[in-house]
Amino acid sequence: MNTGDTAFMMICTALVFFMTPGLAFFYGGLVRRKNVVNTMLACTFIMGLSVVMWILFGYSLSFGGNHAGIIGDFRWFGLNGIGMGDAGPYAPTIPHFVYIAFQMMFAMITPALITGSLVGRVKFKALFIFILLWSIVVYYPMAHMVWGDGGLLAELGSVDFAGGNVVHISSGVSALVFAIILGRRKGYEHTAYRVHNIPFVALGAFILWFGWFGFNAGSALAADGLAAHAFLTSAVSSASAMLSWMLIDVVKDKKPTLVGASTGLVVGLVAITPGAGFVPMWSAFIIGALVSPICSFTISILKGKLKIDDALDAFGCHGIGGIWGGIATGIFGKHSINNVAKWDGLVFGDYRLFVAQIIGIVVTIAVAIVGTLVCLAIVRIFTELRVDEKEEKIGLDISEHGESAYPTFNGLDS
Repeated sequence: MNTGDTAFMMICTALVFFMTPGLAFFYGGLVRRKNVVNTMLACTFIMGLSVVMWILFGYSLSFGGNHAGIIGDFRWFGLNGIGMGDAGPYAPTIPHFVYIAFQMMFAMITPALITGSLVGRVKFKALFIFILLWSIVVYYPMAHMVWGDGGLLAELGSVDFAGGNVVHISSGVSALVFAIILGRRKGYEHTAYRVHNIPFVALGAFILWFGWFGFNAGSALAADGLAAHAFLTSAVSSASAMLSWMLIDVVKDKKPTLVGASTGLVVGLVAITPGAGFVPMWSAFIIGALVSPICSFTISILKGKLKIDDALDAFGCHGIGGIWGGIATGIFGKHSINNVAKWDGLVFGDYRLFVAQIIGIVVTIAVAIVGTLVCLAIVRIFTELRVDEKEEKIGLDISEHGESAYPTFNGLDS
């Protein structure tokens, strides 16, 4: 094992951990003030639940053994049989525990992304049960299929450097399905939903940006040139997407906005995630510059034409951004950058990687849709999915938790 790689990966793991608190601030700032506690608590409880599940059985199901290329087994239940000095099968230069911890952070933030589409109307009990089930039914199989030894999509030649399929498409599509079934917020078509705390949004975006370097660079699993490449492609794509979204704001509303700039940098990170360690540096400019108009257009269609209440655009940003990133990896990917990619991308005259990427995206969408419907059906056995009209009007901070983010001197929310 290599102490430099180990230190690097432990730092990256810590960076990725901070992404979920960053997401809590990002989402919390975007919602109405009466729902900010509920929105941030959704991310908070997932931090606890995901760690317990991952150590008990999540890691083993994702990376232990192989059954039909879809799921692992329980050989490492509770990390049984893994010594603190053992090197893992997926990263031989770092301790197995470090790899487990790094992957645990992915299992933490992925279900948290879903919560952005549901704010203001989902029962906390229903959300808790859903996240528990979804991690088992959707996330663990997806992690195995893409990254596990003998995984179905990996064997087909589909590549995903840091979670385009596993993290963003799976969560984004699931968020859309849940939002459609949950229904729109009361008065959705007649209410202007304004951002209640723009500094929260910017703070969350900056924490996400900071942590994402660990997310993408750390996926090289070593302190080497590939990690540096992924670091820089991530910086280029996010910066390009930020500027692109600011331009969209100026064209549409004649003014750039901090919320727009923050959203742009996030979707730029989403788009480069699957290809950060596969695509050439110059292509990161293109991937980032194009993802902002693609996501902005999708959000306009979903909310303007289809009237789907994806409250914080979890699908519009993460689902669509992840899909574009997966396609772009098939277009610009290069075997010489990372030989995990069996072929070059479409722009270099080979179609096979592109086809494998499309197959991977389609499979991910199918797993997310079916898995989400199954999970929701089970949740409904135990509880209703959404709060009643009175609780929604009061706000979920008070009705679900008895707390207010901004109490006045007399204890009432102003």
